[in-house]
Amino acid sequence: MSAYYFTEEHNMFRQGLRQFLDKEVIPFIDDWEEQQRIPKELWKKFGDMGYLGLNYPEKYGGVDVDFFYSIIFMEEISKCYSGGLAITPCVQQYMASPYIFHKGSEFLKEKYLTKAISGEWICCIAISEPGAGSDVANIRTTAIRDGDHYIVNGSKTFITNGVYGDFLVTVVKTDPNNGVNGISLLVIDRHAEGVSATKLKKLGWHASDTAELAFDEVRVPVENLIGDEGQGFYYLMGGLQVERLTGAAMGIGSLDLMMSHTLKYMSERRAFGRPINRFQVLRHRIANLATEIESARYFLYHVARMHNDGMYAVKECSMAKLLISELSDKAATQLLQCFGGYGYMEEYKIARMFRDSRIGTIGGGTSEIMREIISKMVIDDANYENANKAAEAAAVANGASKAKIASEIMTSLSERFKAEKAGAYNGIFHFNIDGNNGGQFTVNIENGECKVLTGLEGDAACLVEVQDHVYEDVEHGRINPQEALMTGKLKVSDLGAMMKFSSLFKRLR
Repeated sequence: MSAYYFTEEHNMFRQGLRQFLDKEVIPFIDDWEEQQRIPKELWKKFGDMGYLGLNYPEKYGGVDVDFFYSIIFMEEISKCYSGGLAITPCVQQYMASPYIFHKGSEFLKEKYLTKAISGEWICCIAISEPGAGSDVANIRTTAIRDGDHYIVNGSKTFITNGVYGDFLVTVVKTDPNNGVNGISLLVIDRHAEGVSATKLKKLGWHASDTAELAFDEVRVPVENLIGDEGQGFYYLMGGLQVERLTGAAMGIGSLDLMMSHTLKYMSERRAFGRPINRFQVLRHRIANLATEIESARYFLYHVARMHNDGMYAVKECSMAKLLISELSDKAATQLLQCFGGYGYMEEYKIARMFRDSRIGTIGGGTSEIMREIISKMVIDDANYENANKAAEAAAVANGASKAKIASEIMTSLSERFKAEKAGAYNGIFHFNIDGNNGGQFTVNIENGECKVLTGLEGDAACLVEVQDHVYEDVEHGRINPQEALMTGKLKVSDLGAMMKFSSLFKRLR
């Protein structure tokens, strides 16, 4: 089955990476855990080998290979007896620098992305605050424009790489009074004047540095803005899927290590005159866990293939993260039990793996958040469809007029157009609305006028794809557009252009 996902080239890459880790990491990992710090020169070695730019173009120093090379990387680096070691390059490559690559200017890519790929600089993603974790919309760190700079004030917490790193991809509010539409992303130099970091003491992940950051009148050049002002929330929504997939891949690597480590101990440890791997209660425990791990592994690979093929797999990434992080937590408890009293001793690495596993159900979106995302997609969507059909049938039976279909809503755009808001803005937008009441439409905004045409015409600034009933609910205010985007019900090719479009129209009454 592995051959379905991994070619001979993939397997050779895994072998070479394993040899690199066995030479450069494994002999020193216990010391780094004790010192609670990893030498910065290690990451330059990673960069020299191309391990920090697997999915980035050669133009910026990357290798530009498919995503299954990254799956291998995340699995293998999670087999080094240190979650703290594993998280550092994974934050670098899959959680922070992608925002610069996908939305940043060439200036930012040349200054920051190239150095992240080479391993010269270490970066982090600064989202969580003392009063706002998963609730990104309520962050309080502000970045107020002052000429050619933003003035940043506020704080962040639980920031991996925030102490010894070099730059921060930071979530800020550039317009504090505009909700999610006031959130932006800024690159902030870690050692800029006014930036301070306090190293936090953690239950696990000892080799990594986790910071509480403070920003006191920090001046950040406007050119350090990632993408467009006010679009940070929507950029995050796209990036979080990869973050969850990363957590799942790291979890599978950790599960493999915990299992192999425990099996070795069980073959050597004797009780009542025989190795403990001959006792049925332990054998069956291992059999159950092995079955669950293999099942989870191939679901991960399926989701990785979806991502590799360019699919926006919100539900599946959330499921993979939930499934594997919960399994890792359970396995760590059950496998430590196989060690008896020795499992409670720090000199046995299963104790460290037990501590490290606990963060999986918290970091990158808690299990509770994952369940809420999944339940909205699995439960709410299904119930809504049933309710919609029932209401429609009742309306027909009673001779009531049917709710506005997509074509009528699109036609009303011209009436709802706020010409004074548009100013000199010109743009073409394509709508592909699927369903019995759908169709294809072009909205052309030009010279203060809005025209709606049937069919797709011209070069569009943004393509919107949505089901007819979802589009109706969004326009009528029954579904929050941000929620529709997050759950994949509403797909847009350019979030910035779409947000500009939305601001030009009055809400449908």
